[in-house]
Amino acid sequence: MRLSLLAVLMAPALLAQAPKPFQAQAASTVSYTTKGDEKTVEIHNVAFEVTSEQVPGRPPKERLLLRKTFVAKQIEGDEGEEATTTIEAWPLGTDLKAKPIYSLTLTGREGQTVDNALWVASRGTEEQDWWSVYKLGNAQHLFETYVPLLKFSISLDIQKERYVGLEVPPDDAADKRLREPHVLGVLTYASEDKVMREALLTDDDVQHARLLRSFADETHEVSLVEGPRPVGKGEPTRKLKITFSENWPSPPSVQEVVIPILGDDLDLAHAQTPPKMHIAAWKR
Repeated sequence: MRLSLLAVLMAPALLAQAPKPFQAQAASTVSYTTKGDEKTVEIHNVAFEVTSEQVPGRPPKERLLLRKTFVAKQIEGDEGEEATTTIEAWPLGTDLKAKPIYSLTLTGREGQTVDNALWVASRGTEEQDWWSVYKLGNAQHLFETYVPLLKFSISLDIQKERYVGLEVPPDDAADKRLREPHVLGVLTYASEDKVMREALLTDDDVQHARLLRSFADETHEVSLVEGPRPVGKGEPTRKLKITFSENWPSPPSVQEVVIPILGDDLDLAHAQTPPKMHIAAWKR
């Protein structure tokens, strides 16, 4: 009797949560205007995307409807552009007139979803590309990276994705600690849920540190080095490699930092660094 009564009480709530049919549309526009010698291009793009189920942080069977808006203005002859990207999210079946579960607007170009778990927004509007990484389920910020996001599974048998980025701080970095002249950057190791480890790279030589931080003079890369899988059970050895290489017309000069991955963490104690360079655990 109690079970029957509970079912009767739950039925209206379940019906109220059922997705409802709806229809929405949004216009994308482009304009080209001239005013004297000034020529301006303005773009307004809107796109919709539906996620799969199992978005981290959301109910297991729920799918999200995303509305992505990109607005850009560029004056011919000027470097860079004025650009913003916005992502809004609703549970699929919700009328878009309703308030979204979140709305996130950033300076930068368009972003993309990654693994049904992350929103990676392209932030570079000038010469340097960089990206901000957020949780797709609630738009919580995870980290910044000035190299393309690196992702891999920590297990060959079960997908357990990990994400790695390298933040090379500009001179006006918001965190004052990153403006310290010996700092080279921050390596971030994260899951879809949280930042698991941050490591600070420094150089004893201030002039050398300034060179390695330079976006104009250096190319920065982060890659995964994976060894063979042991016979039988076990995971292959994995290492992260950070590469600093001087750009043309400077003579080739490459410096590497290699960090072993032990279990599901960075083995900073056994990291290999060039002379006068150091890497140590760090927290925001």
